[in-house]
Amino acid sequence: MAHRLVFNEKGRVRIEAFEVPPVGPEEVRVRSHCSLMSTGTENIIFNRLFESGSHWDNWIKYPFYPGYLNVGEVVEVGSEVKHRKVGDRVAMRKPHASEHVVPEEKALPVPDGIDLKEAAWFGLGKIAFMGARVSDYRLGGSVLIVGAGPIGQMSVRWAVAAGLEHVVVVDPVESRLQLARVGGATATISKSVFDCREDVLAAFGGKLPEIVNDATGNTDVFSAALGLAAKFGRVVILGDTGTPTGQHLTADVITRGLTIVGAHDMHVDEVHNDATITRLFFDLVKRGKFSLEGLNTHSFLPEHAQQAYDIANAKRGETMGIVFDWTH
Repeated sequence: MAHRLVFNEKGRVRIEAFEVPPVGPEEVRVRSHCSLMSTGTENIIFNRLFESGSHWDNWIKYPFYPGYLNVGEVVEVGSEVKHRKVGDRVAMRKPHASEHVVPEEKALPVPDGIDLKEAAWFGLGKIAFMGARVSDYRLGGSVLIVGAGPIGQMSVRWAVAAGLEHVVVVDPVESRLQLARVGGATATISKSVFDCREDVLAAFGGKLPEIVNDATGNTDVFSAALGLAAKFGRVVILGDTGTPTGQHLTADVITRGLTIVGAHDMHVDEVHNDATITRLFFDLVKRGKFSLEGLNTHSFLPEHAQQAYDIANAKRGETMGIVFDWTH
């Protein structure tokens, strides 16, 4: 019997047993090693921090099975599986559970030499890639990343990998900024986004940045981000707020000719998708070009999931990567 996490009501999580379906001809069964909490998405859901009629409201129905960052080992393959074998280490966009049966193409290879708990960041890396893609980065360019949570951390690393000269991060929590510096941020500002304009100007040599990436998911940050972009600059909204009607335009859009672009996990195509982006992510990690050092700050057994979600809510400034360990 396998086990999984489930939300049946606001603010409560429990672990339940379930039957794993049999493996089909083109499927594999994966025994989970660990799964990573997506603290932004999962806690919007956990606390029901979304508006009636929003896409969140249409999506979240009980029972709800949280999570989408799972890594493990293939333990069984179907008769027609060609590219996976028993013993392969794989990553899956699947909920927090001890086992999964998935089509073989959905079990994405994890290269040897990468720690599985660090590999679990693959999906957040993919989401941040979508922001980097629409940011239209140029070699030697500049970006201001607002928010140094999990998505902000991944955004820093893509910007560095893209060859930007100035990668500046603003966040009021110093411990998060330290992780951003490990990831390659060239400067950090330990202030609220509402009180950092002069520091931003100083960090970019007296100019505002060409690109501002809002990775917070905080409704109020959007307006502040508009005020920090250069004339004819680009503001990328990567954080997906549960209350989008609270996001408001400012005069900056018209007076300075700003471009606003939304980025989302679902914006995939034949070239850029889960498989291709994850392959690039792991390649950069393996070559030492995409540091995941220190990002996992907490680990819990699944039966202690309530404590994990409570800590994620009560101590946001002290948490980053919260991992569920399924090996026990």
